[in-house]
Amino acid sequence: MKKIVDAKGLPCPQPVIKAKEVLKEMTEGTVEVLVDNEIAVQNLMKLGGYFGLKPVSEKLSEEEFRVSYDVTERKAAVPQKEGNTANGDAEADTKAEACSPDARRKGQVVVISSDCMGSGDDELGRQLMKGFLYAQTQLDVLPDTVLLYNGGAKLSAEGSQSVEDLRSLEAQGVEILTCGTCLNFYGLSEKLAVGNVTNMYDIAEKLSGASSVIRP
Repeated sequence: MKKIVDAKGLPCPQPVIKAKEVLKEMTEGTVEVLVDNEIAVQNLMKLGGYFGLKPVSEKLSEEEFRVSYDVTERKAAVPQKEGNTANGDAEADTKAEACSPDARRKGQVVVISSDCMGSGDDELGRQLMKGFLYAQTQLDVLPDTVLLYNGGAKLSAEGSQSVEDLRSLEAQGVEILTCGTCLNFYGLSEKLAVGNVTNMYDIAEKLSGASSVIRP
C-alpha cells in the first residue's frame, strides 16, 4: 500500500502536518511526500524520527523533492508484549479511546503580544505568526490558555486570518483571552471575533500561576 501526499506549494508547517496526519493513520506500506523546497525536506526528515522511522529523501528536479517513509519499519520496531492476544489489544484500544485525556497541558500559557512573529520584515512576521497559530491547532498537546495583548489583540478581531485557527483551539477547550484595553486602543472593541475580553489583573494572574509560558 502506498500513499502519496502532494504538499508542493504549501507554506510551513503544512507539509509536516499533512504528512503527520497520514503517518498516524497508516499501519503498513509506504508514504511519499512531495515538496518544492529543501527546508520542507529537512522538516519531514525530522518528522520521521518522531515516528521511529528512517525516511529517505530524493531530489526529483530543481523544485521537486520526495521524502519516503516505510511505515512497516515502525510496526516491526514495536515488540509485542508477552501474553497479549488480538482480543486483549482490541480491549486496550477500546479503553484508550474511551479514556481519552484532555489534550490541554494544564497551566501552559501561550502569550501573543504582536501580530508579527520575530523581528525584521513585518509581512514575513505576520506569515510566521499565522503559521504558528495554525501549528498550535495540530499539536497533540494543546496549551491551556492563549493570551493576546498589544498588537496580538488584532489576531482575535474580525478580518484577522488567524480567527479560524483561534476558534479551532477554543473548540478544543483552549481559553482565548484578549486584552480589553488593547482592543479599545486599536478601535477593535466591537470586533472581537473569538474568545473573551480580559483585563491586566487577569493577565497578571494567569502568568503568575502558569506552569509554563510560551512566547513566539
